[in-house]
Amino acid sequence: MARTAEQRGKQETAAAEKKVKKTGKPAGGARGGITAPVQPSDDLAVVTGKDPLPRSEVVSKMWEYIKKNDLQNPKDKREILADDTLEKIFGGKKKVSMFEMNKHLSNHLK
Repeated sequence: MARTAEQRGKQETAAAEKKVKKTGKPAGGARGGITAPVQPSDDLAVVTGKDPLPRSEVVSKMWEYIKKNDLQNPKDKREILADDTLEKIFGGKKKVSMFEMNKHLSNHLK
C-alpha cells in the first residue's frame, strides 16, 4: 500500500531526528539550486520582504501578490498584468507571461 505524503513526511522527520540524536550533528539538507537562499532587490522586497529566502518561496510570494491584487488577465490566466510595483520588477513592461516572470525575477535576486 502506498504511503501518503503526510506519512512519508512524518517518517522522514522521525528518521532525521534519530540521526541527529545518534550523531549529535544537525540534520543537513541540500541548500543549493532552488532551495538556496537568495537576497531580493529593493524593488522585489516590496512583494517578498527584505530577508533572504529560497527562489521557490520568492515565486510563491509573487503568485500570492498577483492573486491578491487580481493581476491575472481574465481571458488568459497565464498573462500577468503589472501594477506599478510589478512594472519595476518586469523592466517597465505592462504585461508578461507567467513563463517570462521567472526571467525577470532572476534579475532581482543575488
